[in-house]
Amino acid sequence: MSTEQTAPQETPVLQAVEVTKHFEMPGGARVHAVEHANVTLHPGRIVALVGESGSGKTTVARLLARMYATTSGTIELNGEPVTTRRAPGRDYHRQVQLIFQDPFASLHPGHTIGYTLQRPLLIHRHARTKAQARSLAAELLEQVGLSPAQDYLSKLPHSLSGGQRQRVVIARALAVRPSVLLGDEPISMLDVSIRLDMLNLLGKLRDERGLALLYITHDIASARYLCDEVQVMYAGQMVEGGPKEEVINTPRHPYTRMLVEASPDPARRIVVDRATAFDEGETAGEPPNLTDPPAGCRFHPRCPFAMDECRTSFPPRTDLGDGHWAHCWLHDKGRGAELAAPLKGMEVDPASVATG
Repeated sequence: MSTEQTAPQETPVLQAVEVTKHFEMPGGARVHAVEHANVTLHPGRIVALVGESGSGKTTVARLLARMYATTSGTIELNGEPVTTRRAPGRDYHRQVQLIFQDPFASLHPGHTIGYTLQRPLLIHRHARTKAQARSLAAELLEQVGLSPAQDYLSKLPHSLSGGQRQRVVIARALAVRPSVLLGDEPISMLDVSIRLDMLNLLGKLRDERGLALLYITHDIASARYLCDEVQVMYAGQMVEGGPKEEVINTPRHPYTRMLVEASPDPARRIVVDRATAFDEGETAGEPPNLTDPPAGCRFHPRCPFAMDECRTSFPPRTDLGDGHWAHCWLHDKGRGAELAAPLKGMEVDPASVATG
């Protein structure tokens, strides 16, 4: 998707600042799910949060939606810190809406589509009467591509396809007129034939409504197609971020490079010999158990570039220019050039987005 690159506004609409989340487990164990995460969302821009399963992406989204309280750190809405000592008010949930991954579990099976859309309109007083709510619900369905809307209002969720249900879920989120949408892998459970349509819909909503979007995915291709910026998570730690072209074409963290190289792309050719370290099995293994994560950079047990510092301390943030940054000791030790060569063949093919 071709998007116009506009400079972010100075004050973000939603921001996570050094947010940490630990879950206490029976028997005294603690899951270190997210550590010192930073996410900044501006109106009219889409940020992709990329990483493999279990990296903490969904936990970050639920922290931003305030479904979870933070262990430490701050959530800021329109520049104002949001207290974690009490439940969020209705205004917060009006401004920040979460779209879940599973469209089959997101809608009440016993409520019609009309009821599902009219209820938030009435609760948040965007409609004063049921007739007005029904009219606005029909407009929402039209906006998300379910037309003619009157054919859907009386239907129950079981009569809709997965793609149609996800469009209803998005319409329900739009009903409260939010400033932020948090999409937790919103296309991963959809038919490959409609994934591209759903990404185009999210892009259209960003352009027409000026929404800030967080798009959570494990798929580099869809992130590049839809988003303005990419942030990469591994085992609860943010390891790299910046403009999508910089991060994907010139990854500056070994884990990001591994993700990009693993993305299906027959046209791509790796252009640096050192990258063959990933192909020779040096990165074998699994992500760490977050009840007992390794010290330092959590990627170091799988990293072909690991040094002593990687095993003891999490690396500082290195600003690489043009908004591109990474947490990797290679840059602090003057070895960043080993990751600096660009990757070829990363033109986005819509077909690869749909099937990725």
